Amino acid sequence: MLPNHTSKQRLLSKKMIVTVAAAVVAFSVLSGCGSKKEGGATATASASPSATTAAPATTGNPADVIATYKDGGKITRAEFNSFINVNKMFSPQLAQYMTDPAFQQDMLKQMVTFRVLSAKADDKVKTDADKQVTEQMKAITDYFGKQEGGMDKQLKDNGIELKDIESLMKMSFYTMGSMETKITDKAVQDAYNEQAAAHAFDIATVSHILISLKDAATQKDLRTKDEALARAKEVKAKLDNKGDFAALAKEYSDDPGSKDAGGTYKDADVNQWVPEFKQATMTLPLNTVSDPVESSFGYHIMKVESRSTKPLDDTLKTQIKSQLAEKSLSEFAETEYPKLIETNNLPKAEANPAPAASPAASPAASPAASPAAK
Repeated sequence: MLPNHTSKQRLLSKKMIVTVAAAVVAFSVLSGCGSKKEGGATATASASPSATTAAPATTGNPADVIATYKDGGKITRAEFNSFINVNKMFSPQLAQYMTDPAFQQDMLKQMVTFRVLSAKADDKVKTDADKQVTEQMKAITDYFGKQEGGMDKQLKDNGIELKDIESLMKMSFYTMGSMETKITDKAVQDAYNEQAAAHAFDIATVSHILISLKDAATQKDLRTKDEALARAKEVKAKLDNKGDFAALAKEYSDDPGSKDAGGTYKDADVNQWVPEFKQATMTLPLNTVSDPVESSFGYHIMKVESRSTKPLDDTLKTQIKSQLAEKSLSEFAETEYPKLIETNNLPKAEANPAPAASPAASPAASPAASPAAK
């Protein structure tokens, strides 16, 4: 429903998301090709993994040591290329950055960081993580096994083996599990209070009837702004004359994500809505039918039934704990990595490289924009 195209930034830096892309995307394929979102939007990978190639990020002897770090740690060219290629299998858009020195340096930082931190995971963290890795590996093999050529072709196209995926998955889960054990209940509560004060957890139950300018499926023009406004006023007049909101929503609304539910979104996250709709949701008098509210989708007749703050339940605690762990991970990479690395034989990045599109955005985090997307 009315997605906010300027989605909130996660606490983890965008660059660090590259490293955990495999884990992130694995979550999205658990139930098949993308998970169904509330309101009807589906999140899917943006490109087929089979479209990638097995070209290495760095060329030369696979056995060459390209970097060393404290306590005898070393990374060979073959290990480094496999690490990048696993990420590329899940995020095919990374292919364009493979030979970029800045990208390679960032990936090296991430690889060293995950190796060092995953090695510190205790037995309980590893036991719990191993169960999750087993589940995710099954989901991954099932998903890619259904693609053209099956799992074997996907692995060959990306120049990796199944054990390379499992290795990155274990590093990711071991690292994040270890980081999360260090997050206290007080830290979670404090983060919740801070974010709640910034309205991050505002929710509302709101019903609306959307008179759209374009068809939600085809994006073809349905009506002009004047025609949409006239139709919205017609709906408002019927409601003022004791018309039934739910029945009129089913008859008039162009929002496929809510019309069959009488136009209602219950206890919905207001921050996922376009600004005009969010603003109206947060300011309209409760249980009062509004005049037409204009947004980029058209005109809405709205009725806000309740406004509140999402409580700190177990699901939200888990989410916040992950955010804090990711923040700690990013901070560790920035502050400790320079102290860890001893030799680095990769090409050095330019001091002031030209801005480029970030390679880090996970395809699982980009659902298609639709009036039905919540």
